[in-house]
Amino acid sequence: MRAVVVHTFGGPEALELVEVPVPAPGHGQVRIRVSAAAVNPVDAVTRAGALVEAGLMAPRPVTGIGWDVAGEIDEVGAGVPDFAVGQPVIGLRDLLDRSLGSYADYLVLDASAVAAAPVGRTAAEAATLPLNGLTAFQALDLLDLAEGDSVLVTGAAGAVGGFAVEIAARWRGLRVIAQVGAEDAGFVRGLGATWVLPRETPDLAEAVRALVPGGVDAVLDTAGLGAGALAAVRNRGSFVTVVGGADPMPLRGIRVHHAWISADGAALATLAGYDLTLRVADTLPLEHAADAHTRLARGGLRGRIVLTTEHGGGS
Repeated sequence: MRAVVVHTFGGPEALELVEVPVPAPGHGQVRIRVSAAAVNPVDAVTRAGALVEAGLMAPRPVTGIGWDVAGEIDEVGAGVPDFAVGQPVIGLRDLLDRSLGSYADYLVLDASAVAAAPVGRTAAEAATLPLNGLTAFQALDLLDLAEGDSVLVTGAAGAVGGFAVEIAARWRGLRVIAQVGAEDAGFVRGLGATWVLPRETPDLAEAVRALVPGGVDAVLDTAGLGAGALAAVRNRGSFVTVVGGADPMPLRGIRVHHAWISADGAALATLAGYDLTLRVADTLPLEHAADAHTRLARGGLRGRIVLTTEHGGGS
């Protein structure tokens, strides 16, 4: 089978398409025949070696690339009663230091990291959900909010931010302040944001407190604003960041957390049951992974580029 791997860290040209044996599922695992794999910023930093430099991943001779996968069950290992061969699924590979990622024809995952694919969506659309949807879902869990509470989402038009706004507003009953660029204001209102603040707002905390006197109950900081966003939170509120190095000091009794993603099939199943907005910027064949990374580096994408195999998955 084909897989995209890295032997020597570097730019997009470091991505190599190689032939490797088809992996076999062990106890509690399934093998997925991959149709689509989303291209995420974490894939680029993995390819460049930044995760090894940061101590988040052990160095290894061959590094697999890709977290998100959509496809169908190809083989079921022992002790897996809930999946059947041919079933459309989505999954998340959250183990970094492995020689195979989701940029491949086949991928073995623990069954606990897999869920039935969202109904009525293409494989390319479904592949955009696991990493960013779970990050938003788990970050909102850490905020521990009740229906009617208020939350500021920074970077609200991004992949994680967009899911966070939609989940918070439509499925958790929260009042959402979305901070975005002017060009994305209509988009986040469509996701359910109660208020929208421009990204260029000179004093974010002051603007937030004008909308919610005393400050919001929580902030989900996907833009890495840190202390600038913490100032918008009420005393003894909560703050979650998804950006490394953006954890502010827990002033005024505010609970500060960092959302570190973990694969969770049950949560994925919940997300797949929501009618979430799934954004595909473009689809490219697996062998064009380097082109996808080059386009990702240019920025300006709305949605994810998705790599597809000959098994299908185009939008």
